[in-house]
Amino acid sequence: MKILISGAGEVGNFLAEMFCNNNHDVILMDKDEARLRKAAAHFDLLTVVGSGTSIADLENAHVKSCDLFIAVPPYEEESILSAIIAKKLGAKKTFGRINNYEYIQPENREYFKQLGVDEIIYPEYLGALEIIDSVKQIGTRQVFEFSDGKLLLIALKIREKAPLVNHTMMEVSKFHDKNEYFTVAINRRGETIIPRGNDMFLHNDLAYVIVTPQGIPQLLFDAGKVSYEVKTIMILGGSRIGRIVAKNLEGKYKIKLIEIEREKSTKLADQLEHTLVINGDGRNLAFLKDEGIAKVDAFIAVTNNSEVNILACQLAKKMGVKRSVAEVENLDYLDLADDVGIGTLINKKIIAASHIFRHTLKANVSHVKCLTSTDADVLELVAYTGAKITKAPLKKLDLPRDVNIGGIIRSGEVIIPNGETRIEPNDHVIVFSLPSGIKKIEKMFL
Repeated sequence: MKILISGAGEVGNFLAEMFCNNNHDVILMDKDEARLRKAAAHFDLLTVVGSGTSIADLENAHVKSCDLFIAVPPYEEESILSAIIAKKLGAKKTFGRINNYEYIQPENREYFKQLGVDEIIYPEYLGALEIIDSVKQIGTRQVFEFSDGKLLLIALKIREKAPLVNHTMMEVSKFHDKNEYFTVAINRRGETIIPRGNDMFLHNDLAYVIVTPQGIPQLLFDAGKVSYEVKTIMILGGSRIGRIVAKNLEGKYKIKLIEIEREKSTKLADQLEHTLVINGDGRNLAFLKDEGIAKVDAFIAVTNNSEVNILACQLAKKMGVKRSVAEVENLDYLDLADDVGIGTLINKKIIAASHIFRHTLKANVSHVKCLTSTDADVLELVAYTGAKITKAPLKKLDLPRDVNIGGIIRSGEVIIPNGETRIEPNDHVIVFSLPSGIKKIEKMFL
């Protein structure tokens, strides 16, 4: 697939790297030649110096032959205009990055499609939704829903005295008469393992598990987790993400939001009717203690500074806060943040990549999630009639070693698969895959 990305900032570079790693033909365009030289030194791609809003520059970048045009410049006006022009010049599918909640409303999405913007991406809003989901599900690192919540992917740390520690997957499957969860991957000391029946759970493993809503209590117990109810939340940072989270959660929880800029604090206080907004410096640990950080159930750090977010969450953990969430935009810090035990990590670049990635696949893909704590992806694939994946029970199929099938939704019913399970046409199948396995498993669904 030929992909043209307009904007060589952090998001543009992350997307370029991801697409290059998946063997797509990538062209990166930016007005800053130094940025392009830096990208070209690291990735196998073509670069074009120019603006996404210039017809001549887009034609010079051969936009008319592009399968995918992605506009991720700093300003949303430039992004939308670039996508409109690219579509008129022949790009098959266009994406525009925005930061306006109005634009993602269903009635307005159709308007943008008519203009030529096929898909719009609002990373801050998608990040806020992930935070909201994570606050609801305690004891986990990450939570993602598939097929309207019929199946969930949950990432959670295995505690030292958990019932499943030092047991194999095969042994754990016999703990209960009916298993409502299936472990699709384990991250152990930075390495992602696709486990099989004889693989053992160890203390400090980060396990990725497909589970039904009804199976969550069973999973939490087996992993050594204690369930509790969140009632009070402290949000550090009045960013777009912080404001969206507070707006969606206020009234359901007691929320306190801390913002360093006085003028922004005043505006937020007007916008958030049931949130206590406080003007203060979240980098001041004594200030956070005075504001009662030790008494909240969940702490969410979404300032524009990754270091501040990590340190603030560390303090929250030391003060006994049960749930912590940090926005970490510096990719180099993700492993560090995970090692120090921060609950949920949010990264807008990875979120944007998840939203776009499924459009590069030939199979029928309903959902893709690129994960923060591992290099793997989770896909919700739909089986075509006659696809290889439907030809035999799973144990008789030559499934790639770097792939695991974790769950199936069939006519609204949920199936946690085993070797005897046979996938049928139109099944929605949750697949966990390392990058090396994506193309292999995709072929099996065509």
